[in-house]
Amino acid sequence: MDWTFVLTQTLTQAIGIQAIIYCLAAIGLNVQFGYTGLLNFGQVAFVAAGSYAVGVIVLTFDLSLWLAIVVGIVVALVIALILGIPTLRLRADYLAIVTIAFSELVRLTVRSIAFKDVLGGAQGLNGKLGQDFHDTNPLPADFQSLPVLSWTRQDLWVVIVGWIVVALFTLLVWLLVRSPWGRIVRGIREDEAAVVSLGKNVFAYKLQALMLGGVIGAFGGIVWAVAKQSVQPDTFRPEFTFFAYTILLLGGAARVFGPIVGAILFWIILAGTGEFLGQAIQAGWIDFLQPTDVGNIRFVLMGSGLIALMVFRPQGIFGDRRELALDAK
Repeated sequence: MDWTFVLTQTLTQAIGIQAIIYCLAAIGLNVQFGYTGLLNFGQVAFVAAGSYAVGVIVLTFDLSLWLAIVVGIVVALVIALILGIPTLRLRADYLAIVTIAFSELVRLTVRSIAFKDVLGGAQGLNGKLGQDFHDTNPLPADFQSLPVLSWTRQDLWVVIVGWIVVALFTLLVWLLVRSPWGRIVRGIREDEAAVVSLGKNVFAYKLQALMLGGVIGAFGGIVWAVAKQSVQPDTFRPEFTFFAYTILLLGGAARVFGPIVGAILFWIILAGTGEFLGQAIQAGWIDFLQPTDVGNIRFVLMGSGLIALMVFRPQGIFGDRRELALDAK
């Protein structure tokens, strides 16, 4: 049993690229769901918008990555308007249905053969999507890896910048929720009718929260494209949003640091369980499972743990039960 390998791989994933991508998506959901009470199950559409903006601008049109980032932000805002204007007056359960359907509509559209020349169809877009970013890498050219964390020179640069982006958006959310804007959206989550009675335009504030959360999610997609150097439509399935909600609930909804804590814990549990089971099977400690079973078993264990969390501490690790708006209207 190679405990060093288990520890190294677990820590690498716990604060690695995947954790950053899901953390950004969860920060966006925290603005929408945690603070405003919008039950958005289509966050993956915004992530896809960020990724495909990079893919299309850089590969299809051979333009700069920095322009692609601006385009990704604009596309996320447009999607928020298209999605939000007709739906934000719906009840939470209907909003959830519409948003998850919209995210699938986006995925199937970019996957369609009709847009293959621009969006790559089912094969997606593959190539040097983040070359402009990697050209700015200040790490030594002969860099191999860190003592414990197994990242390449390219991945480490993505991780450093990615966590800086996470920190900046966390600071932005912290400032917003302590502003008059933040107090209003919290009021909308708690009692929308009371906010309306005070003369506030509830629809406008909901739309602003959807747009802000969507832009933050789009940055998760941008990190995805730059790090993976590939954009595939089938990676943007509804379960991406479900994992982001798991992360948010694990860390605590309506808590500024909830998405960060949740993302790290999520990948510690998921990666740690997978690596432990794989090593245990290889060492002969477990003889009733095959290595191919590990991927499914770790999700079963994660799901069981989430059920126990929702039963015994539904507000999450650092959450407040009063802040959890699962009964959002």
